[in-house]
Amino acid sequence: MTAFLEDPTVVDAETAPADRDADPVFALHRGGKIEVGLAVPLVTRDDLSLAYTPGVARVCTAIEQQPSLVYDYTWKSRTVAVVTDGTAVLGLGDIGPQAALPVMEGKAMLFKHFGGIDAVPICLDVTDTDELIETIVRLAPAFGGINLEDISAPRCFEVERRVQERVDIPVFHDDQHGTAIVVLAALRNAAKLTGRDLGDLRVVVSGAGAAGIAVSKMILDAGVGDLAVADSKGIVHIDRTDLTDEKRMFATISNRAAFTGSFVDALAGADVLLGLSSGKVPVEAVASMAKDSIVFAMANPDPEVHPDDAHRAGARVVATGRSDFPNQINNVLAFPGVFQGAMSVRASRVTEGMKQAAAVALAAVVGDDLSEQCVIPSVFDSRVAPSISAAVADAARADGVARL
Repeated sequence: MTAFLEDPTVVDAETAPADRDADPVFALHRGGKIEVGLAVPLVTRDDLSLAYTPGVARVCTAIEQQPSLVYDYTWKSRTVAVVTDGTAVLGLGDIGPQAALPVMEGKAMLFKHFGGIDAVPICLDVTDTDELIETIVRLAPAFGGINLEDISAPRCFEVERRVQERVDIPVFHDDQHGTAIVVLAALRNAAKLTGRDLGDLRVVVSGAGAAGIAVSKMILDAGVGDLAVADSKGIVHIDRTDLTDEKRMFATISNRAAFTGSFVDALAGADVLLGLSSGKVPVEAVASMAKDSIVFAMANPDPEVHPDDAHRAGARVVATGRSDFPNQINNVLAFPGVFQGAMSVRASRVTEGMKQAAAVALAAVVGDDLSEQCVIPSVFDSRVAPSISAAVADAARADGVARL
């Protein structure tokens, strides 16, 4: 669900190199977008003897004797691995690890720019779930956190859970939790703007993939009144026999109104539409929603319903995943601050409490600027990452997962 690339257009492999070089997107990517730099001087023989042999052996021995020193004397305390298998990249699908690398480089760039965190893109040529998990676990000792990216559902749920069970550093699948944090923050402010509490809202979610399930869980935990989620076959409910384990678990905690029909049927009278799929939503269905409705149409590059159409149909607050409309739901608002806060206290994982705290802090950044055009801060608002970081660190201590 990463939203920093606005138009993931498939470029024909036969495109002439000269044509690519004339394209500013290709020009920017030539040679890659990130590089490794030195954090210490390396000019003299003394510098070399301190940074490498023989001096480095003393540091290695100290870490062997006291493993926690690895955070103090290596990059581990400030470095994240951005890991993918290339199976669910942007809106492009299963394009493989090499084609996923430009996105992972971009994610690493965002970590550094917005969170001051070094990140290494790692694209793995493996899709077997057990092998993928084993590979990530074996990579983990060199990093202070693992950001899972663009791994297809439902495998992504198992990968995150099983990797986190085996490592003592935060493991965070951004397509799930980054999206959920930003959506919840925006929904908090949209509810406030329209004079409602979260508990007053009936929400319908279009899309039951990784993002749809994670968003739905998180806003239910935050206290939303009721929620129904739809996949390509209709509303997810407990009597369906075709549900995955994740969807079946979710069906037991949602849809108190017991909808069993189509997504459009459930939307009638609903307060909130959350679009997390590529499916289109008829304008008439938006018009059937409650007064002062809230529409987050987050498919990229084409929202489930065009923002102008949604407004004309009666929606008071509209958000998308695009930067050329107000209220951009962009994961970069969440993950830099989440990792910054978690790593600052050497948290062993990211808890539900830490994610909820991140959403509250992100919503609070809007403050007095709250309006129909501003229910979520700009990605370039310099207050975002520090606010989330502080809230996440406090929540980690409260939840007992902080080691500092």
